[in-house]
Amino acid sequence: MAEIPLKSAPGEQPQATQAISDTVREMLSTLRSGGAQAAQDYARRLDGWEGEIIVSPERIEQAIAETPQSLKDSIGWAHDNISRFAAAQRATAQDMQVELRPGLIAGQKQIPVRSAGCYVPGGRYSHIASALMTIATAREAGVPDITACTPPNAAAGGIPSPMLYAMQLAGASRILTLGGVQGVAALAFGLFGGRPADILVGPGNAYVAEAKRQLFGPVGIDMFAGPTDILVLADAAADPETVANDLVGQAEHGPTSPAWLATTDRALAETVLTRVPQLIATLPPANREAATAAWRDFGEVVLCADAEEMAAYADRKAPEHLHVQAADLPWWRDRLRAYGSLFLGASTTVAFGDKAAGPNHVLPTSGAARYTGGLSVHKFLKTVTWQEVGEDALPDLATATAAISRAEGMEAHARTADIRLAGAGTSAKQAMGETR
Repeated sequence: MAEIPLKSAPGEQPQATQAISDTVREMLSTLRSGGAQAAQDYARRLDGWEGEIIVSPERIEQAIAETPQSLKDSIGWAHDNISRFAAAQRATAQDMQVELRPGLIAGQKQIPVRSAGCYVPGGRYSHIASALMTIATAREAGVPDITACTPPNAAAGGIPSPMLYAMQLAGASRILTLGGVQGVAALAFGLFGGRPADILVGPGNAYVAEAKRQLFGPVGIDMFAGPTDILVLADAAADPETVANDLVGQAEHGPTSPAWLATTDRALAETVLTRVPQLIATLPPANREAATAAWRDFGEVVLCADAEEMAAYADRKAPEHLHVQAADLPWWRDRLRAYGSLFLGASTTVAFGDKAAGPNHVLPTSGAARYTGGLSVHKFLKTVTWQEVGEDALPDLATATAAISRAEGMEAHARTADIRLAGAGTSAKQAMGETR
């Protein structure tokens, strides 16, 4: 049977996307011509920030001293997991070479980009974990120059100390107190003494995402990111209280963050539909406001006939976070095909992956998991190829190249092969003469 919707999402409300695009384009133009001064002006006007943009070593030392040791221990524990996972990923990206035919050798090299710009969001929440996910991963990839930025927090008088502690621990070369479009531009253009970024990474609001989109081309980006989302797959054995809490846990990200449930058990679905609003009502005001809107406008609950129907639904949704709370976890791990990160079992909450488990939490949203994975060391590496041709391979390679080139109508290409083929014949005759 087809899935039965028990709660449908009204869908995304009309947004002023063109207005955002126009605003960002104008800002980037101003920042490109006005440089650091323009960025400071925007910081003053938009964030009320009058302080220094470049975080000083003295302020970092102060932040280290101000961060409670218990929090340092937790940040360090998470950083260790994230770095170790990234290092293991790096070990899978190997240089190699192969002799395709006698005399024809080809290979690949893994070359880190020279500079990375890491945007760390800091609007509604202070995203300490995002600092670790982006900066530490770039460092493990071998990127030598990493500039990180995050918006000023008025209550903290700039960047909160725990955030600064995490950014320096992760390995930032320099830290900027700068957010929004001006922060992205500072990373991309190398303002405030930094090297222009080869790649921009990290999540942000609609203006940050649009700035990355408009800069893409001359600068690489990790992905086009939209609002975070979660899909929980649950069978009759799942605990509805746990499921409801997991949905709310992601809905608090923001008013446009989808939270979806697919289940084979109607009783579980109905309990979850009752509990989610009740749980949201207990959140702090800002979290409650965001989660209420997200669940109202983007929450979805569907009833499926069996596990295969749930899996097919998940493949169509291609969620950022896919959490399986159902029997036979190996079957789900092997069957599911489209997700940013997979969380197997009721014990494996998405928040673990968001904060401390190790795999990266910068993940594809809005269905992009159909064709891409999330941030990893591979995003900071260029897999480049090389080739070398010896005498044994030259005649056949040149003949094939010339034939294909002429079939394509590319005569100049063919001649570059011909001249080498002729040269190979001359060299062979010379060699034969020398041996007589």
